[in-house]
Formats: sequence, C-alpha cells, structure tokens
Amino acid sequence: MKEQLDKIISDLQASMGRNAPESANASETGGGTPGYAIIGTGMMGREHIRAILQLKQARIVGIFDEDAGSVNRAIREFTQSGHEAPAVYTGLDDLTNDDRIDAILICTPNFTHRQVFDAVMHTGKPIFLEKPMATTLEDAIYLAEASLSYPASILLGMQYRYKSQYQLALSAISNGDVGSVKMISLCEYRPAFLPKVKEWNKFAVYSGGTLVEKCCHYFDLMNRIAASLPARVFASGGRAVNFKDFNYEGQASDIDDHALVIVEYENGVRGQFTLNMFSEELYEGLAVSGDLGTLRAEEQASFKPGRGSSSKITVEVPGHAAYDGFDCTFPEAIESGGHYGSTLFEHVRFAKRVQGQQSDGASCAEGLWAIITAWMAQESITTNTVVDVRETLSGLGLDPFGEGLIPDINKCPKSGEANPS
Repeated sequence: MKEQLDKIISDLQASMGRNAPESANASETGGGTPGYAIIGTGMMGREHIRAILQLKQARIVGIFDEDAGSVNRAIREFTQSGHEAPAVYTGLDDLTNDDRIDAILICTPNFTHRQVFDAVMHTGKPIFLEKPMATTLEDAIYLAEASLSYPASILLGMQYRYKSQYQLALSAISNGDVGSVKMISLCEYRPAFLPKVKEWNKFAVYSGGTLVEKCCHYFDLMNRIAASLPARVFASGGRAVNFKDFNYEGQASDIDDHALVIVEYENGVRGQFTLNMFSEELYEGLAVSGDLGTLRAEEQASFKPGRGSSSKITVEVPGHAAYDGFDCTFPEAIESGGHYGSTLFEHVRFAKRVQGQQSDGASCAEGLWAIITAWMAQESITTNTVVDVRETLSGLGLDPFGEGLIPDINKCPKSGEANPS
C-alpha cells in the first residue's frame, strides 16, 4: 500500500504544472488548453479556482456570481497568485456565448443547481457540478435523467473519494483485502458550518438539510463500499449546540448539528454513520469489516491556522503489509490544494473528461443515490421511523430505478450477499 500511495502522489505531482495537450482533441469542444468558466465564486468556487491554477491543466477564462463581494474575493485569488484576472460576466447569457469556454463549473448554492444547469445545458459543454447535485429528490432525479442524454460529461463534486486514506481504502476493498464486506462504519467530528453568503447553509430549504448538504460525501463512500442500493434507513438527530438562536433576515435556523444513521443495504451489508458538528477539531474515521478482517482509515485535522493534518490506514488481516498501519498523509504541496489535497485529484479527473478521456469521477447516478440515502435519513429524523427506501419513493411517485440511474456496481468494491434479517 505504501508503494501505491507513492504512485498516487507521484502521478499527481507529474500532472501539476503540465498543461493539457495542444492538439485538436485536447477537449470535447475544441483544441488547445481547455478554457473553464466558473459559476459561483463563494468559498467552494474559490477553492476550485486555486486548484485549477495550481494544476495548470486548464485556464480560467471567466467567472460569474451575483454577489459582488464573492467576485472581488475571487479576483484576489488571481492577482495574489500572480495570474491575470479573468473576464467577469454580467449574466449567464454572456458566459454561455463566450466561445473560449470549453467547460463549465457550477459552484453555486445547493438550491440553485438545477436552475443554473438549465441555463447552461444548451451549450452541450462538459460540466462540473458541486455536491450535492440538488436539494430535493425531484431535482436530483431530473438532473440524473438529463445527464443520460447530455452530449458531454457531467462530473459530480465528490472530492472526499480522493482523500489519501479513502483512495487507499477503496482500492484495498476492491482488491478483496478484507474479503466480502459485511459492515461499514463512518464518522465525522468537526466544528460548525462555516459562514456563507446570505448564510444559506443554515437553512434546510436552501441546503437540503445537514445530511444532504454536508454528508452526501459519506453516503457516497458508504454506497460505493456496500456496492448496493439502500433498502432501509433509520436516523436520529437534531440541534444540540449550533445555531439554536441564529436568525438571518427574520428566519430562524433549522439545521441539524448531529446525527446517528443506520443503513441496511439490499445485499445485506449494514452501514452506520455518526455526525458531530460541535467539536473543536476535525476527526474522520472509516471502518470496513469483511469475512477476512477489518480496514480502518482515519484522519485528524483542524480548521485552525498552523495546525496540520495526519491520515492513517490499517488493514487488520493476518499477514497484510498494513496490519500495523502506516501514515498516508499527503505532502503539504498537495494538501494545500483544498480539502487535504482531494480537490486536486478531483480536477485531474475532470480535466480528463474535458479532454474526452475516461476517469473514475463521480457520476450523476452516484450523486443521485448519495442524495437519496441522505434524504431518507433526514426523513427518518423527521418522522422518527425506519424508512423503507423503495416504498417511500413509490409513495412519492418517484422512480429513480430506470436505466442509467443506478450506479454501476461493477465499478465498486465487491460486497457480501448476506440476507438481511
């Protein structure tokens, strides 16, 4: 596994500073180094700007955001790093009419994703869509269905897949290192939601709820490892500490700050997820148990300046090279790329898509089922009941089981076929 980590790092380092090929097939929509347009220059939009500038696989030709403060902060990202500022569009029509654009990044608040997608879909250009892809089941299914006939790639922003410990974990599980997967446990302990423009992330109507907004990353990982669809979901959660007296423009915050979630999958795999958003520091943990042993992947980090992160992976299978565990923290030059380096890996995959190549970036089908799993957990908290996924979807008149809407489990790690009790 150490050799694999070294290769992951060296491959990315080789990509950094290497421009996209200057050829007629350099992008799906034109030749030369691809030109990106970024819609939404808030906190995540600016992280993507930094990652693109660091990788140098594409150029940013323009940005758009309705908030002037966000635009100004984005411009500073360019000037402070010695790059020429891009065009600032006055509207989405100006953006979509710019023939320099080869791909579009949608990094706006969650509740606007469908609206922005509809405004740019006529371009037929590759799209990067930030997570979660939508805040409602209806919008998520709409976008997933639209992706099936869309003429170019749509990649979902699920960068947690590319944290060092999760890249190694997913590979080890796929290789059968722990045998047939039976049980998955995930947890995140972290500080509260950070400030956003107009504080939209403090309200479920705009964010989709904490388990959709923040935790779709984890349900994406859990679904991938289980290699199955969720069958039943039970969750308990609420607000214990954060934003209990928070108001913005007369509206009281209703966002959850902790939760416990149990997911039973159709193939019998069981998963659990723990969220705590009133911790001082960040801790993530993944444990996957199969019939051969247990894999553990951990990360400790901080939102406070000057405090580094550390990641570790252990495979408790007799004779395994990682039985005693080893440090798998990315070098600082990679970690600085955002989300402990995972944003850079995500952009390498998007750049490949833009260049007409294949990559293992998250699909709309995977984004859809991450949202379905999270939405069912939020529904369980609201109703205080165990939620049957297929029954609930049928009752809502929704059918996300059509061709192309279910993730390709052949690309996911193999799991056990135990029968649920």
